[in-house]
Amino acid sequence: MRAGVVVAARPGVEDLAVRAEELGLHSMWVNDSPMVHGDPFVALSLCAKATRRIRLGIGVTSPALRSAPAAASGFASLNALAPGRIICGVGTGNTARRTLGMQPTTAAALENFTAALQDLCAGRSTEYREGDRVSGIRFLHTGTHVNTTDPIEFVVAALGPKAAAVAGRRGAGLISFGLLEPTAWQALHDARRQATQGALPASDSGAHSYVVTALHLLRDDEDSDSDAARDATGHLVMSLLDFAADTPAFAGQLGPDQREAVRELLDRRGTTATAPDRYTKLYPNYLGRVAPQDRDLVLPSLMNGLALVGTRDDLRTRISALEQAGVDELLIQPVIDPPAEMARLAELLA
Repeated sequence: MRAGVVVAARPGVEDLAVRAEELGLHSMWVNDSPMVHGDPFVALSLCAKATRRIRLGIGVTSPALRSAPAAASGFASLNALAPGRIICGVGTGNTARRTLGMQPTTAAALENFTAALQDLCAGRSTEYREGDRVSGIRFLHTGTHVNTTDPIEFVVAALGPKAAAVAGRRGAGLISFGLLEPTAWQALHDARRQATQGALPASDSGAHSYVVTALHLLRDDEDSDSDAARDATGHLVMSLLDFAADTPAFAGQLGPDQREAVRELLDRRGTTATAPDRYTKLYPNYLGRVAPQDRDLVLPSLMNGLALVGTRDDLRTRISALEQAGVDELLIQPVIDPPAEMARLAELLA
């Protein structure tokens, strides 16, 4: 299985990209979460100039965050800096929208957005709509500042069949956050495959599947719920608890201890599941290192569901099962010591 890394946009991100390339990682991704992280296009521009081989992805942008012309301009500009190395991740904006106090967009809007980006980034015209007004648009000048010749890889963020079907109809790959159950991946691939039947055969070529997680290799005699394990995986667990605290319907599907963790989180943040400004209390430091006083909220049941924690043999067994389910690349989000965590990932998958 291939390996890659996901980071937040920040100064020095290009140094991580250089190190990831030196380690032989296949891709490096930057989150697109306005008001939480830095700008991914700025970050990947730096990475593009500093590297030669590694693929560079935005994971993920959304029609609820950027218009198709603006997003296409960004991706085609990156493609001019790193020809043929750009990955465009698209989604409904689940987290990036909730951090603004808004709801994600629809699967239909996601599909229209993906289709428009694919057309524009390939130098074709597309239909652009604002309200009742519609116009045909294309790049009016394709000089050295944009590249519509080298292909851009498209992947759709999916946790369920609707988004997977969008990927199938658009000939795109899949990316999913914390989805480590092989049977769930098989279901996504089935949904994607069924939708692909109505697409042109050529559009299905080169579609890859990526899973985003965290990794902690246990030392000898280390407990699987040690402080080190919680620190390495806590950002993923807290992201789920944040979402659950923000979405009571989802919280209701959790187990008793997990629901109690959600209630405790709301209490510690001084908000409620219905407070109109709860997003301002829940999402600061989103996907950042877990605070020591919140380690107790990083429940083993959630760690095991969202992240890879175990011995070398344990991890290789789980990764092999994901590979057999059709996952092509394992992406980790390191928050403790990114260079060391990337090195462990590269060594584990060597």
